[in-house]
Amino acid sequence: MAAGTGSGVGGRVAAAALLLLGAWPASDPVAGQTYQHGQNVAPAFEGWERNEDGSFSFLFGYMNRNWLERIDVPVGEDNSFSPGPADRGQPTHFLPRRNRFVFKVRVPADWGDRELVWTLTSNGVTERAYATLRPDYVVDNMVIMSETGALGAGSSNATVRGNQPPTITLEGPAEREASVGVPITITALVEDDGLLRSRRRPPPPPPETAEDSARADSIWNAPPTFSRRQITPPSRITVQKVNGLFMSWFLYRGRNEGADGLEADASVTFDPPQIKVWEDTRTGANSPWSPLWVPPELPEDGRWTVNVTFDRPGTYVVRGRADDGGLLADVEVRVVVRPAAT
Repeated sequence: MAAGTGSGVGGRVAAAALLLLGAWPASDPVAGQTYQHGQNVAPAFEGWERNEDGSFSFLFGYMNRNWLERIDVPVGEDNSFSPGPADRGQPTHFLPRRNRFVFKVRVPADWGDRELVWTLTSNGVTERAYATLRPDYVVDNMVIMSETGALGAGSSNATVRGNQPPTITLEGPAEREASVGVPITITALVEDDGLLRSRRRPPPPPPETAEDSARADSIWNAPPTFSRRQITPPSRITVQKVNGLFMSWFLYRGRNEGADGLEADASVTFDPPQIKVWEDTRTGANSPWSPLWVPPELPEDGRWTVNVTFDRPGTYVVRGRADDGGLLADVEVRVVVRPAAT
């Protein structure tokens, strides 16, 4: 487990115990500090699951302690696994804040009681996540939905327990070439069982008559008003996430040509702007963890299209995520970006 990230059942118990014992006093100003940049990324072991062939998969995520800074750490001494290959499919581009269940590492059925260690150094700080097959770290769909906030404080019913991850199918090749400044189009087909629904009301339908339109205009032009619930800071037992299907693309790995060390950002833009896949809990953020967020309208044919533009040469991996609010599926596209034609 990464130091300070408290992931999984054991981490939650330990964090609760420290709080009750006064190790993290609520009045401690350090405990309440947040940062825009300059902090490190802590790897996190989320748990493990058993595969049908008898092997196991370790699930990892991370906590970027910054609200704004996106950190790039290439695979190597500062971003590696041991024992075995240093590259286990981990990200090299780290989004802000908490990112759970980001990737899996498969290990053989005879793994036993060995540890798999993810070492990550960023902004001068080294932290490690230790993965083992301890029984208290086993995860299933219910654990994942609870940890990501889809179940609120942990309630469930037969419908929720029957939820399955969406399926995502990439249309076109998984490896592509592009030129700097020239967008490429990526389309993916997403299908879902629709069992998880948004707990929030969608926007009202547009007015149908002139009288309705005039009434809507008067409301729109009036000074904003908010209910007591809307202006009261949220009190949360656990992180809360809005249920509802969406598809989002983001940079997973990126290495710019000529880059030396860590890159502040890897200069990739998406059109239209994509829903955040990290836990941005600020009101108004385009994030399923943000208060008042509403899931997008679904395309009738289930096909989601995005235009991706790179402003520097290099090799990149963009990841597409289909998320129904509780469970998710990922697909990746590797893009080799050439310099702009002269």
